[in-house]
Amino acid sequence: MEIDIQTLIFEFIGGLGIFLLGIKFMGDGLQKSAGDRLRDILDRFTSNPFLGVLAGIIVTGLIQSSSGTTVLTVGLVNAGFMTLRQAIGVIMGANIGTTVTAFIIGFDIGEYALPIMAVGAFLLFFFKNQKVNNVGQAVFGFGSLFFGLELMSSGVKPLRSLETFHELTVSMSDNPILGVVIGTIFTVIVQSSSATVGILQGLYSEGALTLNAALPVLFGDNIGTTITAVLASIGATVAAKRAALTHVLFNVIGTTIFLTILGLFTSYVAFLQAKLNLNPEMTIAFAHGSFNVINTIIQFPFIGVLAWIVTKFVPGKDTIIEYKPKHLDPIFIERSASLALEQAKSEVIRMGEFATKGLEETNLYLTTNSPKHSEMAMQIEDAINNLDRKITNYLIDISAKTLSEADSAKHTALMDSVRDIERIGDHFENIVELVDYKISHKVQMTDQAMEDLNNMFDLTLMTVKQAIESLDSMNREKALEVIQKEEEIDQMERSFRKKHIIRMNEGLCSASAGIVFVDIISNLERIGDHAVNIAEEVLGD
Repeated sequence: MEIDIQTLIFEFIGGLGIFLLGIKFMGDGLQKSAGDRLRDILDRFTSNPFLGVLAGIIVTGLIQSSSGTTVLTVGLVNAGFMTLRQAIGVIMGANIGTTVTAFIIGFDIGEYALPIMAVGAFLLFFFKNQKVNNVGQAVFGFGSLFFGLELMSSGVKPLRSLETFHELTVSMSDNPILGVVIGTIFTVIVQSSSATVGILQGLYSEGALTLNAALPVLFGDNIGTTITAVLASIGATVAAKRAALTHVLFNVIGTTIFLTILGLFTSYVAFLQAKLNLNPEMTIAFAHGSFNVINTIIQFPFIGVLAWIVTKFVPGKDTIIEYKPKHLDPIFIERSASLALEQAKSEVIRMGEFATKGLEETNLYLTTNSPKHSEMAMQIEDAINNLDRKITNYLIDISAKTLSEADSAKHTALMDSVRDIERIGDHFENIVELVDYKISHKVQMTDQAMEDLNNMFDLTLMTVKQAIESLDSMNREKALEVIQKEEEIDQMERSFRKKHIIRMNEGLCSASAGIVFVDIISNLERIGDHAVNIAEEVLGD
């Protein structure tokens, strides 16, 4: 009997591992094939909650993870790209989209798992084309998913004859809340509702569970999957915490509703099974799909109420910065090119303010090593890139109009300034990556090195702020001060390099610390150069 239990455990754990790997491979392969379109889908098609639901379904269907979509949504809310109401729609759609995996499992093609994996491996290893590799990864993951399921199924088969397990299933049938708790805990541990629903499908197909016992576990799986979004929201903005709590609340309310009508829902699933001649795996898939679709239909009209509830649960001022353009209305281009240029300039100034904020967050990350500053800096850099595209496109549209000589000069100055601000974002992103390296490789900086870096950061930040202010007011005096300060930055960089070489020679700092130090001051010096470029646009040089 010991050997049987050992085999059971080994096959189950091994199968679960291969299944999880399969889901990840398949999701990653599909995500790479889709490129950066997933975030664009969430960003563009969430103007109202209904479109948000559709976007959530599409993205989750592609990446095979409702947790992944919700984490992405929490990130977008955190960065100000999405409101809480829009996010609630996406979260509802994500719950429907995640049922795709269960339906895939419902097609009993386990016996073809190994040849499917072979095809995927062939596409991965014998082709150099990245697109073919991405498809190969998705195919290999698809086969692994079924191979893992086959192993898990053979592992759980003996459970039917174990008296203890039989008693547990009877208890779950009599006490549905126990089933919900088991489903929740197991999904929290595994961090994938797709995996736990897959296991449930295996247990039900082997006759180890009755439908009465399986459905509450299914509800619990939906609650357990919300833990990933909750973890992702730790340290994030108030709005991001509210989005994560919405995911929990949505599934808890849904489970409560379905537990009160469990008998009716069980009869409905049994009716579907008989009418559509469903196999056991597909029966659970239909139950899973029905739960999430009906739950969304019930709660969709109450999105405003859900938003109000989570706002009460997570109090505090919403400190989100609106990262979408505020001034780029196309109507100005039609009416007056001069007016449109003023609007574009206002947006460029906002973009410049983000650059200074990103630089501040980068400095805080260097001094505190706190990841929240790193995350904020990277989100700001993302926002700068977004504004760069939007402002550049707006300016291109303006250039199609007839411009006066003065407006033409202003247009060129704004185009150049946008490029310089975007480059400032790239440089502080480089510094964030250098600090990441410093932390992960436990690189120790001397006190003198840290003091030098902070002094150079302060001067660079002041220079960038003044450059943006000079552009805003077209103030020549401020622009001349920027050029003067940039010369100080250059002198500072040369001086700090010499001091660094002395520290290296005296053995006071390591080679890796030296590389990080030199690369950071080099990036700060380049930021100073871009600030001067902006100032020169003001001076007309």
